[in-house]
Parts: sequence; C-alpha cells; structure tokens
Amino acid sequence: MSAILDVAALKAHPLPPLLEDGDKEDRGAVLVAGGGTDLAGASILAGVAALRVGAGKLQLRSDKDGLAALAVAVPEARIIVAGTGERGTERLSVAAGQASSLVIGPGADTRPRERRRARRLLQAAPSASAVIDAGALPDLSTAKAFAAVAGGRTVLTPHAGEMAAMLGQTKDVVSQDPLIAARQAATLFQSVVVMKGSTTFVVMPDGATWRHGGGVCGLGTSGSGDVLAGAIGGLLARGAAPIVAALWGVVMHAEAGADLTRRHGRLGFLARELPDVLPRVMARLEASAVDA
Repeated sequence: MSAILDVAALKAHPLPPLLEDGDKEDRGAVLVAGGGTDLAGASILAGVAALRVGAGKLQLRSDKDGLAALAVAVPEARIIVAGTGERGTERLSVAAGQASSLVIGPGADTRPRERRRARRLLQAAPSASAVIDAGALPDLSTAKAFAAVAGGRTVLTPHAGEMAAMLGQTKDVVSQDPLIAARQAATLFQSVVVMKGSTTFVVMPDGATWRHGGGVCGLGTSGSGDVLAGAIGGLLARGAAPIVAALWGVVMHAEAGADLTRRHGRLGFLARELPDVLPRVMARLEASAVDA
C-alpha cells in the first residue's frame, strides 16, 4: 500500500514555521559537496535551489579550477576549495561540521572514493541531515557502514539506473517494480528514499510509502535531479525532518515543472529555470495545505 502524495499529505507533514524576526542563521546552512569542474553546474543548480526554498547560508565545494566560475555564478555562496585527495576531504569535513544540512554527490562520478567521502562528511557532521545523490549514493558493499553513520537523517535520491547500482541489480529489474526496489533500499540503508521516475515513490525505513504521479515530461532534462536534491537539502537546513523535506521537495519540484510547462510548453524549459519558480510554488502549496 502507498498513500497519494498530495496537498493533504503535505498538510500532515508541515514545514517548520518561519520566524518573522529571524535571520539567516535561523534557517540553517547548506553545504553542497558536488563534482569537479566538468560538472560544476550540478552544484550551482543544487545550491541555488537550496537558497530558493529558504536556506539561510550556502557553501559550495569546488576544485581549484572551478573556484572563479562558481564564485561568479553564485555570489551568495562561500566557495570551499577542496580537491579529491585526503587534504581536500579534511577541508570539506571542517565545512561539513559547520553545516545544518549536506547535499552530497551532485555532479560526482561513480567511484568508491565518492562513497567514502560521503561517509566521512556524515561522520564529521553528526548533527546534520543530508541528501545523497548521484555518484555518492551507497551500494551493497557499504550498506552496513552507511546505515551506522547515516541512518535516520538522510534522504537518498536515485533514479532507476542509480538504484540498480545501489542494490546490485539490473536497471530493467528496478524499472519493472521501482517500489520494491525503493523499499529494499530504505530498509537496507535506513534512509528515506526518493525513487525518481514518471511516478516517484517516497519510502521511509519502516515501509511507509507515498507515490506522486504528477511530474511532467519536461522534468526529464539534465540537471533536474540536482535541483530536487538541492531543494530537499534546503528544507533540511531549515529544520524539516527528512521525510518532510522529501515529500515537500518532490511536490515542489513537480509543480515547478508544471508551471514552466504552462509557460514554455511540454519540452524545452531548462533545469536552471526551476529554482526561480520554487518560492512561488512553495508559497502556493503552503496556502493550499492550510486550506485543505
């Protein structure tokens, strides 16, 4: 059984209230630990999305070559220069320890070092919630260690191909029944799982499940998943529980796509346009949830 992810579900899982007299410190700091210069855009998309849903502060990981580009693209962010070696991981771990939430993996390649770095960052930030995406997603060989350090405070955001790698299955097997795969992963990694697809499933480790079928085809575009990961990370920074951030992030992402579809057509809008729509979508959904 799975519940429909709609406004009623959002009402049952409200976002943290805003403090009218609060400041950026009250809305938390996000660290986006993404890939290198060749895919720095993924970190930009995730970081801007985090700010657009209300996170107070943003840090972006970059290698030395990408520093200037990221600083210009996101002037609101502090850029953490950290390479892929041990020294870079140590520097990033210090930043993680100062963050309210982590977004790990956008634009990262699928190498064991990325999974190891994800665990290191989680260990360095024991009080932070996290979104794990793309190349940093855990696999069977790291499941026990991952669950021990990250259980109860993480959201995993795989598509079918990434889920297949996580579970040691083929993409075809996962695609045939993505809900079963999502439930297996949620239990194995003790994390909230957002199983992305034309129908998206959100699954808790205890098996509680929501399904959302309202995505538009235009969201199947490069960088769209980075925006989703960043939006969830931004909500986590504001103090939302992992399941709350996941549910709201999925609906907001879908509604942003629907807004852009009405503006541009079914195809052709860009992932970088999604974050700018998120504040309006979030306000609309919060108002609808109150009235539901």
